[in-house]
Amino acid sequence: MFEIIAREIKKHAFLRNPVYIAGMNNFTEFGFLPSLLKTLKAQRIFTPTEIQRMAIPLLMSGQSVVGVSETGSGKTLTYALPLLHMLKKLEEDGEPVKAEASPRAVVMVPTRDLGEQVAKVFKTFTHDTRLRVRPALGGMSMEQAVRNISGSFEILLATPGRLIQLLDKELIDLSDVRALVFDEADQMLDKGFLTDSNYIVDVCPQDIPLALFSATVSKNVEEMMNSLFAKAEVIRSRGSGKVVKSLTTKNETVIDGLRWPIFEKLIKKKVEGGTIVFANTREQCDKIAKEINDKGYKCVLYRGEMDKNERRTNLKKFRNGEVDLLISTDLAARGLDLEHVGRVINYHLPQQLDNYLHRAGRTARAGREGMVINLVTERDLPLIAKIEGKGETAKELKSRFKDKDGKRLHVKKEDRKPPRAVGGKPKKVAKKK
Repeated sequence: MFEIIAREIKKHAFLRNPVYIAGMNNFTEFGFLPSLLKTLKAQRIFTPTEIQRMAIPLLMSGQSVVGVSETGSGKTLTYALPLLHMLKKLEEDGEPVKAEASPRAVVMVPTRDLGEQVAKVFKTFTHDTRLRVRPALGGMSMEQAVRNISGSFEILLATPGRLIQLLDKELIDLSDVRALVFDEADQMLDKGFLTDSNYIVDVCPQDIPLALFSATVSKNVEEMMNSLFAKAEVIRSRGSGKVVKSLTTKNETVIDGLRWPIFEKLIKKKVEGGTIVFANTREQCDKIAKEINDKGYKCVLYRGEMDKNERRTNLKKFRNGEVDLLISTDLAARGLDLEHVGRVINYHLPQQLDNYLHRAGRTARAGREGMVINLVTERDLPLIAKIEGKGETAKELKSRFKDKDGKRLHVKKEDRKPPRAVGGKPKKVAKKK
């Protein structure tokens, strides 16, 4: 599966000769401080993932690293643990942070939502290790960001644009930074991101270790790897560019564009955990959500051009299980770690394989089982051919839309009737004038 993608990835110079680290089957072998090992044990995290086994020894030795690994593979802990170990060791060796607004490590994230998610991971591990992580993220007010970075602290968690603003106003000092991390780099979609990244690196002390983590290799990531990370060790997990083994994939053939009857049957089936339903545009999301609500089901929206507080409230309802259906664009596909997602439904499939992999990566995370269900029309066949990886062309897959005599399949007349609302009568369809 994905042999074609693997061959394409290998063509890039920056992914040749990837580094693989053998052994390290237990976190105690990395030499972490007792306080970190205590938290790992309390969280029942015992065995490092593949990317953790490969990258942590390099980060612990102070080397710059580029890590390409599938979603849900534990990239946040891969850099968080070495950072916390390094900074606490400095404190224990008599070099605590004293200056205000002068962090010793900076973690760059693409969005506020992802920043808050990373902050939760750090918070879990700073309870025993007693280090301070302060967010300065886009989406929060400038006043809040300034309050957050007041006083002394060890780790700054920032979005590029907000950090540039703080630097321009001389409200933050990066002269004491000992490590700089770019997390979820393939999601840094702003056109000026590379320029901002170069500026941030230039403001930090020379020759500090840099780390970049990404699930896929976008154009921005490729540019960064060839410039800022030209001297870094490049590591790639065997699962990068693929869906995880614990994921089950089902392709449902959509005839005559009638997605709803298939979709309604799916959402009537109970699954363990929540379901994320993906569409390609905000308008599609709104239409799906309206139809779901009209039929008496519950769902919440998570997309761009929404009030940020409403979007965060909706995400919270989905996280805590109050609502089982989250309808979203690719905004929810990249980086969000929602532990209880048991199923992903692509109501509308994306055109690009990278986007598909990010969507599928919202479930079956960290070794858990999950399912992705694709509603497939004829226009989706080029993508399906890549996903299935069986060597069939899109043209050959068109047979799925034909009967045994080779004639195009059509939905039966009786199945074209308006769907019955839950607990009610069939909806009336306005006649054309």
